[in-house]
Amino acid sequence: MKANCWYGKQDMRVVDVPDPNILNKKDAIVKVSSAAICGSELHLYNGFVPTMEQGDVMGHEFMGEIVEVGPEVKQRRVGDRVVVAFPISCGQCFFCKKELYSLCENTNPNAWMAEKFFGHSPAGIYGYSHLTGGFAGGQAEYVRVPFADVGTIKIENGFSDEQVLFLSDIFPTGYMAAEQCNIQPGDTVAIWGCGPVGQFAIRSAFLLGAERVIAIDRFPARLQMARNGGADTIDYEETDVYDTLMQLTGGRGPDSCMDAVGLEAHMPGLLYYYDRIKQAMMSESDRPIALRQAIMACRNGGTVSIPGVYGALIDKMPMGAVMNKALTIKTGQTHCQRYLKPLLDRIAHGDIDPSFVVTHRMRLAEAPQGFDMFNRKQDGCIKIVMTP
Repeated sequence: MKANCWYGKQDMRVVDVPDPNILNKKDAIVKVSSAAICGSELHLYNGFVPTMEQGDVMGHEFMGEIVEVGPEVKQRRVGDRVVVAFPISCGQCFFCKKELYSLCENTNPNAWMAEKFFGHSPAGIYGYSHLTGGFAGGQAEYVRVPFADVGTIKIENGFSDEQVLFLSDIFPTGYMAAEQCNIQPGDTVAIWGCGPVGQFAIRSAFLLGAERVIAIDRFPARLQMARNGGADTIDYEETDVYDTLMQLTGGRGPDSCMDAVGLEAHMPGLLYYYDRIKQAMMSESDRPIALRQAIMACRNGGTVSIPGVYGALIDKMPMGAVMNKALTIKTGQTHCQRYLKPLLDRIAHGDIDPSFVVTHRMRLAEAPQGFDMFNRKQDGCIKIVMTP
Protein backbone atom coordinates (compact mmCIF):
# COMPACT_ATOMS: atom_id res chain seq x y z
CA MET A 1 0.00 0.00 0.00
CA LYS A 2 0.97 3.65 -0.29
CA ALA A 3 1.86 5.69 2.80
CA ASN A 4 3.37 9.07 3.59
CA CYS A 5 6.62 8.44 5.44
CA TRP A 6 9.20 10.53 7.32
CA TYR A 7 12.73 10.30 5.97
CA GLY A 8 14.38 13.21 7.77
CA LYS A 9 14.01 16.93 8.44
CA GLN A 10 11.57 18.33 5.85
CA ASP A 11 11.80 15.09 3.86
CA MET A 12 8.47 13.32 3.41
CA ARG A 13 7.95 10.64 0.77
CA VAL A 14 4.92 8.68 -0.36
CA VAL A 15 6.22 5.16 -0.81
CA ASP A 16 5.09 1.53 -0.86
CA VAL A 17 5.00 -0.10 2.59
CA PRO A 18 3.66 -3.49 3.75
CA ASP A 19 -0.08 -3.71 4.42
CA PRO A 20 -0.91 -3.78 8.16
CA ASN A 21 -2.06 -7.01 9.80
CA ILE A 22 -4.04 -7.91 12.90
CA LEU A 23 -1.41 -8.39 15.62
CA ASN A 24 -3.59 -8.55 18.71
CA LYS A 25 -7.09 -9.87 19.32
CA LYS A 26 -8.50 -6.37 19.97
CA ASP A 27 -7.09 -4.84 16.75
CA ALA A 28 -9.01 -3.67 13.70
CA ILE A 29 -7.74 -2.75 10.25
CA VAL A 30 -9.20 0.49 8.87
CA LYS A 31 -9.24 1.43 5.19
CA VAL A 32 -8.56 5.16 5.37
CA SER A 33 -11.02 7.44 3.59
CA SER A 34 -9.65 10.79 4.84
CA ALA A 35 -6.58 11.93 6.76
CA ALA A 36 -5.39 15.37 7.78
CA ILE A 37 -2.05 17.00 8.46
CA CYS A 38 -1.88 18.19 12.07
CA GLY A 39 0.02 21.28 13.15
CA SER A 40 1.85 19.19 15.73
CA GLU A 41 3.29 17.10 12.88
CA LEU A 42 5.27 20.14 11.78
CA HIS A 43 7.40 19.57 14.89
CA LEU A 44 8.28 16.16 13.40
CA TYR A 45 8.69 17.66 9.93
CA ASN A 46 11.10 20.29 11.24
CA GLY A 47 13.13 17.81 13.25
CA PHE A 48 12.21 18.93 16.76
CA VAL A 49 10.92 15.57 18.02
CA PRO A 50 13.53 12.87 18.77
CA THR A 51 13.30 9.14 18.06
CA MET A 52 11.84 9.39 14.56
CA GLU A 53 13.18 6.73 12.18
CA GLN A 54 13.37 6.73 8.40
CA GLY A 55 10.26 5.12 6.95
CA ASP A 56 7.94 5.96 9.88
CA VAL A 57 4.35 6.32 8.60
CA MET A 58 2.90 9.72 9.52
CA GLY A 59 -0.60 10.74 10.55
CA HIS A 60 -2.77 10.74 13.67
CA GLU A 61 -5.92 12.39 12.28
CA PHE A 62 -7.78 9.87 10.15
CA MET A 63 -11.01 7.96 9.62
CA GLY A 64 -12.31 5.24 7.35
CA GLU A 65 -14.02 1.87 7.07
CA ILE A 66 -13.23 -1.18 9.16
CA VAL A 67 -12.22 -4.03 6.85
CA GLU A 68 -10.99 -6.59 9.42
CA VAL A 69 -11.38 -7.12 13.17
CA GLY A 70 -9.64 -9.30 15.72
CA PRO A 71 -11.60 -12.00 17.58
CA GLU A 72 -11.99 -9.89 20.75
CA VAL A 73 -13.37 -6.76 19.06
CA LYS A 74 -16.96 -6.72 20.33
CA GLN A 75 -18.46 -3.33 19.50
CA ARG A 76 -17.19 -2.75 15.94
CA ARG A 77 -17.83 -4.77 12.83
CA VAL A 78 -16.44 -5.03 9.32
CA GLY A 79 -18.09 -2.28 7.29
CA ASP A 80 -18.42 0.21 10.17
CA ARG A 81 -17.41 3.76 9.29
CA VAL A 82 -15.30 5.12 12.15
CA VAL A 83 -13.22 8.06 13.34
CA VAL A 84 -10.11 7.02 15.25
CA ALA A 85 -8.89 8.88 18.36
CA PHE A 86 -5.19 9.80 18.17
CA PRO A 87 -4.12 8.39 21.58
CA ILE A 88 -4.10 4.60 21.77
CA SER A 89 -5.78 3.50 24.99
CA CYS A 90 -6.64 0.13 26.51
CA GLY A 91 -9.79 1.23 28.35
CA GLN A 92 -8.97 -0.94 31.37
CA CYS A 93 -5.99 0.54 33.22
CA PHE A 94 -5.92 2.92 36.21
CA PHE A 95 -5.89 6.01 33.99
CA CYS A 96 -8.35 4.85 31.32
CA LYS A 97 -10.92 4.07 34.04
CA LYS A 98 -10.57 7.73 35.12
CA GLU A 99 -11.08 8.82 31.47
CA LEU A 100 -7.47 10.04 31.33
CA TYR A 101 -6.99 8.14 28.09
CA SER A 102 -3.82 9.89 26.89
CA LEU A 103 -2.08 8.54 30.00
CA CYS A 104 -2.91 4.89 29.33
CA GLU A 105 -0.40 2.61 31.05
CA ASN A 106 -0.57 -0.25 28.57
CA THR A 107 -0.20 1.06 25.03
CA ASN A 108 3.31 2.49 24.72
CA PRO A 109 5.72 -0.37 24.04
CA ASN A 110 8.58 2.13 24.39
CA ALA A 111 7.49 3.36 27.82
CA TRP A 112 11.05 2.96 29.10
CA MET A 113 12.19 5.53 26.56
CA ALA A 114 9.46 8.05 27.47
CA GLU A 115 10.21 7.58 31.18
CA LYS A 116 13.76 8.83 30.60
CA PHE A 117 12.35 12.03 29.06
CA PHE A 118 9.26 12.62 31.20
CA GLY A 119 9.56 10.50 34.35
CA HIS A 120 6.44 8.57 33.34
CA SER A 121 5.16 7.47 29.95
CA PRO A 122 2.08 8.79 28.13
CA ALA A 123 -0.08 6.56 25.94
CA GLY A 124 0.97 5.38 22.52
CA ILE A 125 0.13 7.73 19.65
CA TYR A 126 -0.22 6.99 15.94
CA GLY A 127 2.63 8.24 13.77
CA TYR A 128 4.30 10.40 16.40
CA SER A 129 7.82 9.07 16.98
CA HIS A 130 9.09 5.98 18.78
CA LEU A 131 8.91 7.89 22.04
CA THR A 132 5.16 7.28 21.88
CA GLY A 133 5.34 3.75 20.58
CA GLY A 134 6.44 3.90 16.96
CA PHE A 135 2.92 3.11 15.74
CA ALA A 136 2.27 3.48 12.01
CA GLY A 137 -0.01 6.43 11.33
CA GLY A 138 -3.05 7.04 9.18
CA GLN A 139 -1.58 8.94 6.23
CA ALA A 140 -1.81 5.67 4.39
CA GLU A 141 -4.32 3.49 2.59
CA TYR A 142 -4.74 1.19 5.60
CA VAL A 143 -3.86 1.36 9.28
CA ARG A 144 -3.88 -1.03 12.24
CA VAL A 145 -6.03 0.27 15.11
CA PRO A 146 -5.24 -1.37 18.48
CA PHE A 147 -8.04 -1.55 21.06
CA ALA A 148 -10.57 -0.71 18.36
CA ASP A 149 -13.54 -0.83 20.73
CA VAL A 150 -12.00 1.95 22.86
CA GLY A 151 -10.35 4.15 20.25
CA THR A 152 -13.04 4.52 17.60
CA ILE A 153 -16.48 6.03 17.30
CA LYS A 154 -18.96 4.74 14.75
CA ILE A 155 -20.26 7.39 12.34
CA GLU A 156 -23.82 7.18 11.10
CA ASN A 157 -26.47 9.61 9.91
CA GLY A 158 -24.73 10.63 6.71
CA PHE A 159 -22.14 13.08 7.99
CA SER A 160 -19.42 13.92 5.48
CA ASP A 161 -15.82 13.01 6.35
CA GLU A 162 -14.94 16.67 6.81
CA GLN A 163 -17.75 17.15 9.34
CA VAL A 164 -16.46 14.41 11.67
CA LEU A 165 -12.77 13.80 10.81
CA PHE A 166 -11.54 16.33 13.35
CA LEU A 167 -13.04 14.37 16.23
CA SER A 168 -9.78 12.42 15.86
CA ASP A 169 -7.77 15.25 17.44
CA ILE A 170 -8.13 18.99 16.92
CA PHE A 171 -11.78 19.45 17.91
CA PRO A 172 -11.39 17.54 21.21
CA THR A 173 -8.01 19.22 21.75
CA GLY A 174 -9.44 22.72 21.37
CA TYR A 175 -12.46 21.76 23.46
CA MET A 176 -10.44 20.24 26.30
CA ALA A 177 -8.21 23.32 26.34
CA ALA A 178 -11.28 25.51 26.76
CA GLU A 179 -12.86 23.17 29.30
CA GLN A 180 -9.69 23.36 31.39
CA CYS A 181 -10.27 27.12 31.72
CA ASN A 182 -13.46 26.59 33.75
CA ILE A 183 -15.05 29.41 31.77
CA GLN A 184 -17.69 31.41 33.62
CA PRO A 185 -20.38 33.67 32.13
CA GLY A 186 -18.85 37.02 31.24
CA ASP A 187 -15.29 35.67 30.99
CA THR A 188 -12.71 36.98 28.56
CA VAL A 189 -10.43 34.32 27.08
CA ALA A 190 -7.19 35.03 25.19
CA ILE A 191 -5.83 32.43 22.79
CA TRP A 192 -2.31 32.47 21.33
CA GLY A 193 -2.21 30.74 17.94
CA CYS A 194 -4.96 30.66 15.31
CA GLY A 195 -3.96 27.42 13.67
CA PRO A 196 -6.44 24.52 13.59
CA VAL A 197 -6.36 23.84 17.36
CA GLY A 198 -6.62 27.55 18.10
CA GLN A 199 -9.64 27.83 15.80
CA PHE A 200 -11.41 25.04 17.66
CA ALA A 201 -10.35 26.54 21.00
CA ILE A 202 -12.03 29.81 19.95
CA ARG A 203 -15.29 28.13 19.05
CA SER A 204 -15.17 25.85 22.08
CA ALA A 205 -14.67 28.81 24.42
CA PHE A 206 -17.85 30.35 23.06
CA LEU A 207 -19.68 27.00 23.29
CA LEU A 208 -18.69 26.88 26.97
CA GLY A 209 -19.96 30.39 27.71
CA ALA A 210 -17.14 32.86 27.13
CA GLU A 211 -18.39 36.40 26.53
CA ARG A 212 -15.30 37.52 24.67
CA VAL A 213 -12.44 35.70 22.95
CA ILE A 214 -9.26 37.50 21.86
CA ALA A 215 -7.17 35.56 19.34
CA ILE A 216 -3.48 36.29 18.68
CA ASP A 217 -1.54 35.41 15.53
CA ARG A 218 0.31 37.08 12.63
CA PHE A 219 -1.14 35.46 9.49
CA PRO A 220 -4.06 37.34 7.90
CA ALA A 221 -5.97 34.20 6.83
CA ARG A 222 -5.84 32.75 10.33
CA LEU A 223 -6.86 36.02 11.94
CA GLN A 224 -9.76 36.33 9.49
CA MET A 225 -10.94 32.78 10.29
CA ALA A 226 -10.75 33.68 14.00
CA ARG A 227 -12.90 36.76 13.40
CA ASN A 228 -15.33 34.59 11.43
CA GLY A 229 -15.65 32.54 14.61
CA GLY A 230 -16.53 35.62 16.65
CA ALA A 231 -13.14 36.49 18.13
CA ASP A 232 -11.45 39.85 18.39
CA THR A 233 -7.92 39.60 17.04
CA ILE A 234 -4.42 40.89 17.71
CA ASP A 235 -1.63 40.78 15.11
CA TYR A 236 1.43 40.34 17.30
CA GLU A 237 3.71 41.78 14.61
CA GLU A 238 1.82 45.06 14.65
CA THR A 239 1.20 45.71 18.34
CA ASP A 240 2.44 44.76 21.78
CA VAL A 241 0.34 41.83 22.93
CA TYR A 242 0.51 42.50 26.67
CA ASP A 243 -0.31 46.19 26.37
CA THR A 244 -3.20 45.51 24.00
CA LEU A 245 -4.68 42.83 26.25
CA MET A 246 -4.49 45.19 29.22
CA GLN A 247 -6.26 47.90 27.22
CA LEU A 248 -8.99 45.46 26.19
CA THR A 249 -9.57 44.18 29.73
CA GLY A 250 -9.44 47.38 31.76
CA GLY A 251 -5.96 46.56 33.02
CA ARG A 252 -7.00 43.35 34.77
CA GLY A 253 -5.97 40.82 32.11
CA PRO A 254 -7.91 37.94 30.51
CA ASP A 255 -9.66 35.54 32.89
CA SER A 256 -7.97 32.64 31.16
CA CYS A 257 -5.29 32.25 28.51
CA MET A 258 -4.58 29.38 26.13
CA ASP A 259 -1.26 28.62 24.46
CA ALA A 260 -2.21 26.87 21.21
CA VAL A 261 1.24 27.50 19.72
CA GLY A 262 3.68 25.23 21.52
CA LEU A 263 7.36 24.75 20.92
CA GLU A 264 7.93 26.66 17.65
CA ALA A 265 6.65 30.11 18.63
CA HIS A 266 7.68 33.33 16.93
CA MET A 267 7.75 37.00 17.96
CA PRO A 268 9.39 40.19 16.74
CA GLY A 269 12.52 41.31 18.52
CA LEU A 270 15.62 40.03 20.24
CA LEU A 271 13.91 37.58 22.59
CA TYR A 272 12.93 35.41 19.61
CA TYR A 273 16.55 35.19 18.50
CA TYR A 274 17.61 34.40 22.08
CA ASP A 275 15.32 31.36 22.04
CA ARG A 276 16.10 30.42 18.43
CA ILE A 277 19.86 30.44 19.05
CA LYS A 278 19.53 28.46 22.28
CA GLN A 279 17.32 25.96 20.45
CA ALA A 280 19.83 25.64 17.60
CA MET A 281 22.63 25.10 20.13
CA MET A 282 20.45 22.46 21.84
CA SER A 283 20.65 24.30 25.17
CA GLU A 284 16.85 24.41 25.20
CA SER A 285 14.52 22.27 23.09
CA ASP A 286 11.41 24.50 22.86
CA ARG A 287 10.66 28.19 22.23
CA PRO A 288 8.04 29.05 24.90
CA ILE A 289 7.35 32.61 23.71
CA ALA A 290 3.56 32.30 23.66
CA LEU A 291 3.55 30.54 27.04
CA ARG A 292 5.58 33.31 28.67
CA GLN A 293 3.21 35.94 27.27
CA ALA A 294 0.14 33.99 28.41
CA ILE A 295 1.49 33.68 31.95
CA MET A 296 2.36 37.38 32.15
CA ALA A 297 -0.96 38.58 30.66
CA CYS A 298 -3.36 36.33 32.57
CA ARG A 299 -5.19 38.05 35.40
CA ASN A 300 -4.47 37.24 39.05
CA GLY A 301 -6.05 33.95 39.99
CA GLY A 302 -6.66 33.03 36.34
CA THR A 303 -5.98 29.86 34.39
CA VAL A 304 -3.39 29.16 31.70
CA SER A 305 -4.36 26.20 29.53
CA ILE A 306 -1.74 24.66 27.22
CA PRO A 307 -2.92 22.54 24.28
CA GLY A 308 0.24 23.43 22.32
CA VAL A 309 2.83 20.67 22.14
CA TYR A 310 6.05 20.93 24.14
CA GLY A 311 8.81 18.37 23.87
CA ALA A 312 11.23 18.78 26.71
CA LEU A 313 13.05 21.80 28.18
CA ILE A 314 12.25 25.53 28.15
CA ASP A 315 14.16 28.56 29.42
CA LYS A 316 13.15 31.79 31.19
CA MET A 317 9.90 30.34 32.53
CA PRO A 318 8.29 33.14 34.65
CA MET A 319 7.58 30.89 37.61
CA GLY A 320 7.48 33.88 39.94
CA ALA A 321 4.44 35.19 38.05
CA VAL A 322 2.74 31.80 38.27
CA MET A 323 3.21 31.70 42.05
CA ASN A 324 2.61 35.32 42.99
CA LYS A 325 -0.46 35.66 40.74
CA ALA A 326 -1.90 32.35 42.00
CA LEU A 327 -2.28 31.05 38.46
CA THR A 328 -3.56 27.59 37.64
CA ILE A 329 -1.78 25.83 34.78
CA LYS A 330 -3.49 22.93 33.02
CA THR A 331 -2.18 20.95 30.08
CA GLY A 332 -1.83 17.44 28.68
CA GLN A 333 -2.26 15.37 25.57
CA THR A 334 -5.99 15.29 24.89
CA HIS A 335 -8.06 12.52 26.45
CA CYS A 336 -9.67 12.24 23.05
CA GLN A 337 -11.91 9.22 23.68
CA ARG A 338 -13.67 11.15 26.49
CA TYR A 339 -14.94 13.70 23.99
CA LEU A 340 -15.85 11.58 20.95
CA LYS A 341 -19.53 11.05 21.79
CA PRO A 342 -20.28 14.46 23.40
CA LEU A 343 -18.71 16.37 20.51
CA LEU A 344 -20.35 14.17 17.87
CA ASP A 345 -23.63 15.07 19.60
CA ARG A 346 -22.76 18.78 19.33
CA ILE A 347 -22.16 18.32 15.59
CA ALA A 348 -25.45 16.46 15.24
CA HIS A 349 -27.29 19.22 17.12
CA GLY A 350 -25.85 21.86 14.80
CA ASP A 351 -23.78 23.63 17.47
CA ILE A 352 -20.74 23.53 15.18
CA ASP A 353 -19.73 22.32 11.72
CA PRO A 354 -16.02 21.41 12.01
CA SER A 355 -15.53 21.49 8.24
CA PHE A 356 -15.14 25.27 8.49
CA VAL A 357 -11.42 24.78 9.15
CA VAL A 358 -10.60 22.99 5.86
CA THR A 359 -8.73 25.23 3.43
CA HIS A 360 -7.05 22.69 1.13
CA ARG A 361 -7.85 19.24 -0.23
CA MET A 362 -5.41 16.96 -1.99
CA ARG A 363 -4.51 13.33 -2.68
CA LEU A 364 -2.29 11.27 -0.39
CA ALA A 365 0.31 11.23 -3.16
CA GLU A 366 0.66 15.00 -2.71
CA ALA A 367 1.38 14.78 1.04
CA PRO A 368 5.01 16.00 0.76
CA GLN A 369 3.82 19.12 -1.07
CA GLY A 370 1.09 19.53 1.53
CA PHE A 371 3.58 19.49 4.41
CA ASP A 372 5.74 22.05 2.62
CA MET A 373 2.76 24.33 1.97
CA PHE A 374 1.47 24.01 5.53
CA ASN A 375 4.90 24.63 7.02
CA ARG A 376 5.38 27.78 4.95
CA LYS A 377 1.77 28.93 5.60
CA GLN A 378 1.41 29.46 1.86
CA ASP A 379 -1.87 30.17 0.08
CA GLY A 380 -3.72 30.77 3.33
CA CYS A 381 -3.17 27.14 4.31
CA ILE A 382 -4.74 26.30 7.67
CA LYS A 383 -5.96 22.70 7.30
CA ILE A 384 -5.27 20.09 4.63
CA VAL A 385 -7.44 17.01 4.19
CA MET A 386 -6.07 14.18 2.07
CA THR A 387 -7.82 11.26 0.41
CA PRO A 388 -6.08 8.08 -0.83
